[in-house]
Amino acid sequence: MSLNWPNRISMTRIILVVPLVICLLNLNEPWAGWRYLAIAIFVAMALSDALDGFLARRLRQSTPLGRFLDPVGDKLLVTCCVILLSIDATAPHGFRLPNWVPVIAIGKDVLTVIGFLLVYAVTGQFYMRPRVWGKACTLLQLLMIGYGLVAPEMPVWAQRFWPVLWWLASGAALIALADYVRIGNRFAAEHAGTSKK
Repeated sequence: MSLNWPNRISMTRIILVVPLVICLLNLNEPWAGWRYLAIAIFVAMALSDALDGFLARRLRQSTPLGRFLDPVGDKLLVTCCVILLSIDATAPHGFRLPNWVPVIAIGKDVLTVIGFLLVYAVTGQFYMRPRVWGKACTLLQLLMIGYGLVAPEMPVWAQRFWPVLWWLASGAALIALADYVRIGNRFAAEHAGTSKK
């Protein structure tokens, strides 16, 4: 079966993680172009996230593969960026994320996946539905990452908003996790025992 355009865009976003990581690893090298390349790739990936969803709805080409690839691309992008932006050697000077930010971001995703698996173990059904807080969390994380990459070019007054984005993104991650736990528990309670023996 051939891939539709939304799925191709999602796969391209996943592939772009490789050059983005290379740019971030070289962010503090003497050549300043590494950071600008990282910004360009990051913006392309962020825009593609909105584009593939729009096309899937507009062309009515939503598929199980697309519903899997889209969050995988998001998680790879966010995970790689928050880790590398929390390390002195790979973060823009003066704009390193605190260590607890990637712990919360990655911990939320790991616990969510474990929750999905537990729901499947109880019900025999996969329950993967986008939630408002999950989308809000991803949006805030992308804003935080993008802000951190361009912050060195910003005026001093604008740079002061950098810590605000840590807290907003991390708070949204915790709320999203609590929301997934709540809805997962409800789904498991409603469908427990319905799986085939």
